[in-house]
Amino acid sequence: MKRPTIADIARRAGVSKGAVSYALNGQPGVSEATRQRILSIAAEIGFNPNSAARALSGATANAVGLALSRPARILGIEPFFMELISGVEAELSARSYALTLQVVADTEAEIAVYRRWWGERRVDGVFLCDLRLDDHRVPALEQLQLPAVVIGGPGHTGSLASIWADDAAALVETVEYLVALGHRRIARVGGLPGLLHTEIRSAAFADICHRLGLRQCVTVPSDYTGEEGARATRRLLSAPSRPTAMIYDNDVMAIAGLSVAQEMGLAVPGELSIIAWDDSPLCQLVHPPLTALSRDIPAHGAHAARQLLATIAGEPIQAYQDETAHLAPRGSTAPPRSD
Repeated sequence: MKRPTIADIARRAGVSKGAVSYALNGQPGVSEATRQRILSIAAEIGFNPNSAARALSGATANAVGLALSRPARILGIEPFFMELISGVEAELSARSYALTLQVVADTEAEIAVYRRWWGERRVDGVFLCDLRLDDHRVPALEQLQLPAVVIGGPGHTGSLASIWADDAAALVETVEYLVALGHRRIARVGGLPGLLHTEIRSAAFADICHRLGLRQCVTVPSDYTGEEGARATRRLLSAPSRPTAMIYDNDVMAIAGLSVAQEMGLAVPGELSIIAWDDSPLCQLVHPPLTALSRDIPAHGAHAARQLLATIAGEPIQAYQDETAHLAPRGSTAPPRSD
């Protein structure tokens, strides 16, 4: 887990440390071809020449990083990340660590941020969120030897430490609950396609619906925003055989769906039952209060922070399975009215 140094560059380039110093500082003493090769290697391993003195001193940053490739406007309205960060901050502040947060455009920009942070000694480790299938950020962090904890899984995390919850089990419990109430037409408004937890939930939903013999179950992808959640809800409720129950992958979309149902004159829960994922306080401020898949998200963030600090300290860390979300029934679910 060591930071990249001048010695690392010299070894890879097959030159002396003095030659590396000349190249990085723009001084004569090396050919232009050698200079470009050294600069290329420095960029590849995340070394920043402006931080050479700090590298030699072995100083730590006493900070960890979180880069998120989501629009800032979504982060501002989604309770999940605010609660997660609150848990992370509570644990870090107790250890005199700071959190560096940056919103980026895409995963390539995210990797560039990791290289810069690590090369400039701005962080001692990072959190990796929104894990994707075959996520190329994982091998990039492994190559940098940057201490990291993946918030997500299971699997697809390479050699990186991770913390995850069993979303598939939570989805199965939810569908079984709705079926026990008498629902047979169930729809799900999912999150961003390609995210590992979205794919896990989608697969679990399709599997449990098949096992229970439910022929009118469908997942509609969305992007976690209220606008897209409302749009998906209108399409589903306008269908000839509309669902009698809907599951949303976050509470913002669920609240938007509740508003659409009321706008269309459907009684909740009499004509439509609604369940939200991530039980923020918003779920109990609407009428009727939303049944939700609930878990302690700040505690999840605190557990992730503890894992990252242990990783930075060089302790052996394994994947940690956190609490599975459990169903909290409220006023938005009930047996469906007879057709």
